[in-house]
Amino acid sequence: MEATATDQGRPQSQCQLTIEIPSSPSTSTESEMPKSFGFLTRFHAGYFRISFSLCGQALLWKALNQPTQDNHALRLIFRLLPQSAFILLWSVALACLASLSLLYLLKCFLYFRLVKDEFCHHVGVNYLFAPWISWLLLLQSSPFLGPKHSYYLVLWWVFSIPILLLDIKIYGQWFTKGKRFLSAVANPTSLLSVIGNLVGARAAAEMGWKESAVCLFSLGFAHYLVLFVTLYQRFSGSDRLPTMLRPVFFLFFAAPSMASLAWVSISGNFDQPSKMLFFLSLFLFASLVSRPNLFKKAMKKFHVAWWAYSFPLSVLALASVQYAQEVKGGIAHGLMLILSVLSVLVSFVLLVFTIINTNHLLQSDDPDDSMEACNAPKRYGGKKGNVMDKTNGAAGVSKDRSGRKPLADAAGLNPEKNVGKVSSNEKNSSESWGLEESVGGNQQKNQEQSEQKSLG
Repeated sequence: MEATATDQGRPQSQCQLTIEIPSSPSTSTESEMPKSFGFLTRFHAGYFRISFSLCGQALLWKALNQPTQDNHALRLIFRLLPQSAFILLWSVALACLASLSLLYLLKCFLYFRLVKDEFCHHVGVNYLFAPWISWLLLLQSSPFLGPKHSYYLVLWWVFSIPILLLDIKIYGQWFTKGKRFLSAVANPTSLLSVIGNLVGARAAAEMGWKESAVCLFSLGFAHYLVLFVTLYQRFSGSDRLPTMLRPVFFLFFAAPSMASLAWVSISGNFDQPSKMLFFLSLFLFASLVSRPNLFKKAMKKFHVAWWAYSFPLSVLALASVQYAQEVKGGIAHGLMLILSVLSVLVSFVLLVFTIINTNHLLQSDDPDDSMEACNAPKRYGGKKGNVMDKTNGAAGVSKDRSGRKPLADAAGLNPEKNVGKVSSNEKNSSESWGLEESVGGNQQKNQEQSEQKSLG
């Protein structure tokens, strides 16, 4: 600032004042971080897909190696697997999960703002269940701790409480917060919240806590029915997954498979409800496998989303093992053999591809940079933290084919007025979870519909 005083007959004097405006603590702290931690800005909870799948595979191997009264020839094949191979797989899963957890914990301390952005993201928030689900799966597959051990009980509480807290936050938003209604934010990754409750229910049932197991099972299964119907109806605005994230469609049959396993642990045998859930899983699996073109574009370039294939196959194979033990038939054991071998092969191939492409997982020019949309200024007339609801809710900007207004417009979001005004921060957030194709695709649909109206 410069102040100049001029009078007639007097010399001109100048006074210079310097005003320093301190920067915000979070910005200054992140800017002072060493460059060696820069990769943490590109690391998000979606990478827990890897540990998620490895822990599920370890649980499958444990079930195949357990002694049983089933003396079928096909079941005896899996008994040839050495116990050391299972312990090695469990150790690899533990090392992977511990490493990812340490990295994410470090990100929480150094870049907490980015973690908050993930929590605001309609896809990213669902993967916050993945670390806790992975630890619960690893606990159940442990060769050193039994369900009756005191450490098992303590660890179950440690890993289950965060899942319950996330349930209260997310499920509460679905029916209390109007601008984040389920039909606008639902996507296949939302099934991770259901799987978390079912995995916790199975672990509680193995400890003998039937009441806690039934509580978690009812919570997860009730919301699974709601999600299943919502995703089946494909409301305008709810289909917002791009090509690269299409492997998460396999979660459709992972949830009923896990529900079948949880109910087996609660009831004590593979009864009719468990069989119904298992058959539903088989149908959904066959429906997805019979449509390879749905996943063709997602397989052109390696992405960590490929790991979404592994865990659902592991859980389905694990349910087939329980089914074969109950039915004791040739067809059931043949199905168990096919699904188990397929699950092991898919996990092995993904592990090899991940090792080969390690340098590309967190590369500096990766569009999976950060999610800053929740910290963006008010652009859509909403509160801070709800920007993702409007930005990524652009999937509902146009009228559907029947001419009705989408649910997002009916709720007063009016995304049509803001198409093309996405800021750079919002764009980075969308790209981080692969949503840029979704937003751009809907803008193109709007242009095509406006051209059709003008021609009409």
